[in-house]
Amino acid sequence: MAKILALDTTADFGSLALIHNGQVVEELPLHSTDGFSHVLWQHLDPLLKRHNWRLSDIDCFAAASGPGSFTGVRIGLTAIKGLADVEGKPVAAVSNLQAIAHYGTQAMRAAILDARRGEVYAALYTASGALVGDESVTPLPQFLASLPPTVTECVTQTPEVFQSALAPRIVTPAPRALAAAIGLIAEHMPWQDPIAVDANYVRRSDAELFWKD
Repeated sequence: MAKILALDTTADFGSLALIHNGQVVEELPLHSTDGFSHVLWQHLDPLLKRHNWRLSDIDCFAAASGPGSFTGVRIGLTAIKGLADVEGKPVAAVSNLQAIAHYGTQAMRAAILDARRGEVYAALYTASGALVGDESVTPLPQFLASLPPTVTECVTQTPEVFQSALAPRIVTPAPRALAAAIGLIAEHMPWQDPIAVDANYVRRSDAELFWKD
């Protein structure tokens, strides 16, 4: 009868969710163009109170680990680590790409997330959530060329951006709010000590990319 608090702060569209025994109690979509450090906490307490939850009731704190905004990833992971440390509870870090793939319908589904700079974050997952190969950041045509011919479904939060490039494959939209999927996935994965959890950036930061000796 696990209770999970899940959150995603890795993009302008974020979310909070409460999961209880494999069911979504509530998912709260959030939107902030200048980060979630000042937004997250003002929504968390009312969400818990609506369902008579206390932080001490929560069995696991889960967050999107990336890929996404470097600052956004850090905010989410720092939040769950802090909460878990105070309550003495474990955490789970879930890939955004796995959360996107959660909304697919086929046995094999390719998750695609806009990485900008002419690239996508992308990965291939099974229906059970198992990663096939590696998550990568690459030009979309290059990723599509690497897929087995039997893979016919691509899942993305921005189908309007990729629709023409993905044809004739099935294009399945994933919601902007990923916290519910993150919580449902977290329920079935190993939970960790907060110290052991790290970000899943996939691509190096701008500082690393443009560093010159």
